[in-house]
Amino acid sequence: MRPLLGVVALVTLVSPGLACPAPCSCSTKKNGRLLAECAYRELRDVPRGLSPNVTILTLSANRLGRLGRASLAEAPELQSLWLGYNHISAVEPGTFAALPHLKNLDLSHNRLADFPWQDLRNLSALQILKLSNNRLAAVPRGALAGLRELRSLWLNDNELATLARGTFEGLPALAQLQLFHNPFNCSCKLFWLKEWAHGTSVVLSRAGSTLCAAPARLRGRPVTDIPGALCVPPSAQLTYLSGPAAAGPRDGPTLTLHCSVAGSPPPEIRWQIRTAGRRVDIHGPTVARDGGAKAGRQRFLAFKNGTMAIPDFGKEDEGTYTCLAVNDVGTRDVSINVALAGSANPAEELPRDDPQAGHASGHSCAKGDELDPSGMGEKLVIVYRVSGEARSSAGAREFRLGILLLALGLLLW
Repeated sequence: MRPLLGVVALVTLVSPGLACPAPCSCSTKKNGRLLAECAYRELRDVPRGLSPNVTILTLSANRLGRLGRASLAEAPELQSLWLGYNHISAVEPGTFAALPHLKNLDLSHNRLADFPWQDLRNLSALQILKLSNNRLAAVPRGALAGLRELRSLWLNDNELATLARGTFEGLPALAQLQLFHNPFNCSCKLFWLKEWAHGTSVVLSRAGSTLCAAPARLRGRPVTDIPGALCVPPSAQLTYLSGPAAAGPRDGPTLTLHCSVAGSPPPEIRWQIRTAGRRVDIHGPTVARDGGAKAGRQRFLAFKNGTMAIPDFGKEDEGTYTCLAVNDVGTRDVSINVALAGSANPAEELPRDDPQAGHASGHSCAKGDELDPSGMGEKLVIVYRVSGEARSSAGAREFRLGILLLALGLLLW
């Protein structure tokens, strides 16, 4: 009896106002932390009357179905919260954000189809996060960013079909990860996980049970064994040339760029155009199949085959033109800087030692290991306009403007 009275006295000294809800039993641990033990009580709600000094709250194996934002407001000092083996299907956003000292959070064996991922931004001290045996179908991109103390993450036995690239980046303390028993679709969108698993020191628990559920040809195969031949990062090569000046009030040349890409799956081609007066991002063709330009995109004509044409190229079109090759494995880009100058004999304006001076054919630069092992970077392209006097002296002979390449230098890939 005397030891028990001593414990009661100690609790009183540490926290004179310590309260304990009737369904729970409360005590002080040897390390001074206050424990509220409320497991196996058939509780349907978080009990009211918790002491604000409680640091450990055990609510496992009850009948909790929902956590409201105010459910844990009475215990802002919580460091460990155990909620496993309940019927929780919903957690209101903000419920955990008010617990900045939380180190251990267990929500395993519940019915969660969603989780307030945004709450994790305020849990920088979190070390253990258990979300296993739920119904989670996704982990939003960047949801775990900032959890620099997280050591153990349990996501096994959910409904995850894929994970966004970089999901586990920014977790320097991560040592254990559980992903098994999820219906992963082992498309190339998940190929990054194989590469990450092979290059990390994190223990992927039961990696042999982290299996592909789709596609059919990979069903039952470990995610870490997705064949590399199926998923090849994109590469890109950009070729540029100019056409004859158009007959019109501007009488400027047509600049034509062609982006050749490779990879598996076949990359999508996108364009970024940055000039002094505009920024344009083009995702997909701007020219319809019948050859007509789509509404609002007449200035930059992007074709399905990777060609872009800029007719009547003028000073306002000077800038950086970037081709991006994008597939499920990654992104590659290659750029050129284009400027316009007027000259009757533009070749004489180039340095004499320029190896490309005077060439009238197209030139290219590339990005990607396959097409550009040397890692060629950006180039400056000068599209010269020839004066009217020079054109008239050519008579009826067709005059084609060439592209003269002036090397700015190599940028490391």
